[in-house]
Amino acid sequence: MSHWTIAAAQYQPTHHCVDDHVSHHLRFITAAARQQCNLLLFPELSLTGPVLPDSQLPAPPARQQLAPLHEAVQACNLSVIAGITVDDNGQRQRGLAWFSPERPQAILYPHGAGACLESRHSSGLSLVDAHAEPPNITPNATLFTRGMAVSEAERPASFAQWQRFAHRYGIAVLVANHDGGSALWDARGQLILRADSGELLLTGRYVEQSWQGEIIPLR
Repeated sequence: MSHWTIAAAQYQPTHHCVDDHVSHHLRFITAAARQQCNLLLFPELSLTGPVLPDSQLPAPPARQQLAPLHEAVQACNLSVIAGITVDDNGQRQRGLAWFSPERPQAILYPHGAGACLESRHSSGLSLVDAHAEPPNITPNATLFTRGMAVSEAERPASFAQWQRFAHRYGIAVLVANHDGGSALWDARGQLILRADSGELLLTGRYVEQSWQGEIIPLR
């Protein structure tokens, strides 16, 4: 894996204006680029906003609304995984938008339980059903990512699950949660860093066979 710098954007979208969310994502991308990050992960539904009052998911963003993000990842040479909704076979689902500087536009995926990457040089990702037994982790995967939107009361059980997952399958796990508790575990299941509340970057650097973490407030 060599040197690799990753980050989780702790960001809580409270409205449904996609253009405003895009602008806020650009601030995080700029902050991550200053840290020389290779990958930036956002929480669930980060680009669309939360579930609507009638319990329906918000509409997916239009392609042209995502263009500024693709331009930014190319300019900053980093990859971004953001939370969206997608219409798939007539059904609206939670989804992922994968922005890579090596691809001509964002790739949209229906939501898996998470996504795996092989290394900082990877130009793609694979969705993983973490609840399958065993999960469909690709053989060369070195990082599992999960964008979440869980409450404070739900965090202990949820994060215990990802810690066990990291240890059991020997893979580092990066979680971005919307309002607190974003975290990074190494491939032994050891907690490297966990964030409190607030808008921030949780960064992890893989150097000399080990992870080092840092919390950076968004300014």
